[in-house]
Amino acid sequence: MSDQRNLILAIVLSVAILLGFDLFINKPQRDREEARQQQLAEQSQQTAQSGTEPAAPGSGVVVPGAPSVPGAAPTSGAVPGTALVPGGGPSAAAVRAATLDKSPRVSITTPSLLGSIALTGSRIDDLTLRGYHEELDTESPEIVLLSPAGSSHPYYAEFGWAANETGLELPGPDTPWQADRRELTPGSPVTLTWQNDQGLEFTRTIAIDRNYMFTVNQRVVNAGSKAVTLYPWGIIARTGTPDTLGFYILHEGLLGVFNETLKEVDYDDLVDDETVEEQSTGGWIGITDKYWLAALVPNQKEAMKAGFRHSLLDKKDKYQVDFLGAARALVPGASVEVTNHLFAGAKQVHQLERYQEVLGISRFDLVIDWGWFPFLTKPIFIAIDYFNRVLGNFGLAILLFTVLMRILFFPLANKSFRSMGAMKKLQPEMVKMKERFGSDKAKLNQAMMELYKKEKVNPMAGCLPIALQIPVFFALYKVLFVTIEMRHAPFYGWIHDLSAPDPTNFFTLLGLIPWDPPQMLHLGVWPLAMGISMFLQQKLNPPPADPVQAKVFMMLPIVFTFLLANFPAGLVIYWTWNNVLSMAQQWVIQKRVGTAPAAAKKT
Repeated sequence: MSDQRNLILAIVLSVAILLGFDLFINKPQRDREEARQQQLAEQSQQTAQSGTEPAAPGSGVVVPGAPSVPGAAPTSGAVPGTALVPGGGPSAAAVRAATLDKSPRVSITTPSLLGSIALTGSRIDDLTLRGYHEELDTESPEIVLLSPAGSSHPYYAEFGWAANETGLELPGPDTPWQADRRELTPGSPVTLTWQNDQGLEFTRTIAIDRNYMFTVNQRVVNAGSKAVTLYPWGIIARTGTPDTLGFYILHEGLLGVFNETLKEVDYDDLVDDETVEEQSTGGWIGITDKYWLAALVPNQKEAMKAGFRHSLLDKKDKYQVDFLGAARALVPGASVEVTNHLFAGAKQVHQLERYQEVLGISRFDLVIDWGWFPFLTKPIFIAIDYFNRVLGNFGLAILLFTVLMRILFFPLANKSFRSMGAMKKLQPEMVKMKERFGSDKAKLNQAMMELYKKEKVNPMAGCLPIALQIPVFFALYKVLFVTIEMRHAPFYGWIHDLSAPDPTNFFTLLGLIPWDPPQMLHLGVWPLAMGISMFLQQKLNPPPADPVQAKVFMMLPIVFTFLLANFPAGLVIYWTWNNVLSMAQQWVIQKRVGTAPAAAKKT
């Protein structure tokens, strides 16, 4: 009766785990996505009802440790990677297009980016990532990273100068810059010029490479009669709190490196704190999403003051990251210049490392959230990425990586499987002991320990293969989850995205039944194959002496099948293939010691 009660309890706990995973992990994600879609639809409907476009936010940026920047404002913010959802009137895309038309522009055309720079204010506020789509379907819209003030979700970058002198006219968001050309391309920079009425001539030269790095050189010539002191600054501003995944293993929000140390600030924490300031020599500061990043990179050899800021404008959250450079004294007839960088694009691992090396950017590799154990996570990515370059498929790369792991851990696994084989040979003797000692568990355990010692068998050795798999399993999960290289990476058959769950479902007969079951009943082909392989692997192991434990262990494949059904397909493929390799190795070893199933039947 006690055994049955324990078994029922184990079943209830297993179901509770599945329900809890669906309730606290999957459901919040679905709710956030539905809320985001509803918000976008309401914004479009409000635009249609008013018949006007959203007004551009006002001014009011505060640059850390220096005077305010005339006319600058924490006015931007976009939700990168958000589809442009049509409403009852003009769509968000139409509003955005109309906003872009309000200012003369310099177009941006590179193999990786399309967009433009507003000549009014010299803002980099229009960027689309070429080759990256909202959905797996290549016909879906490409990712819009930056959008201008006045669009549904403004998000832009801006550079400028601040001064202590009152009454000094400096370029701001309404400054009409003149451009020497109308298109910015790799190898063909654009030079913008503007001159105030006090003898200061401002030149801003913007260059871009073939990927995602802008180089911004600012030069000021003092043709007036009065000395001035200027401070170079840069901001990235964003309006609206973006919809984040909310996973504890991934940071989405504001971040930066100061004095070689990474600092991460969540959106909700910044809402509470309003301002977080840092001082550093070198480093960088930006806003990150799961796959996309916009970051300011000041001169790496100079001291800077940096800040994370939050404010409310028109009842909307405004987020800003900024930096303020060292003072530049500018006497009459002299000139001064400063060069900074802006990264705006996809967080490609090798590209970020190249920027870190070539430009000397302090710890720019920390843009990727490798987690608490980067010494394990990053090498796993490097290995899989290399295999992908050789084989041309990330799925095959994962399979080859699994084989490599089996080879590396072969001596330990081999010793473990031999010990498990020896344990299996002792099963008849252990059954006799149980019959002999009955309910006297103390004497039974003592006799079993003596038997283990006599036969030189370690009963815990069977846990070693699983213990070895766990760190690699979670590190691989992290790699699949955070690296853009895995996003929309196909395998074969029905797996078109290794970073997403298996899309098939046996509870709909693979799509034959028009039914949308609960998330906990999502069971694809690969998770089912994983569960079967786990069940077969258990059959090769000696069962626990306790019958209740044996029944609980037999339930584990079912629990893991449903639990992993919502994990990335690449992870499930890895686990399944690893089980197959383990069974093959285990069967060979057990056959040698005479404990394989076939050999057992002959005896």
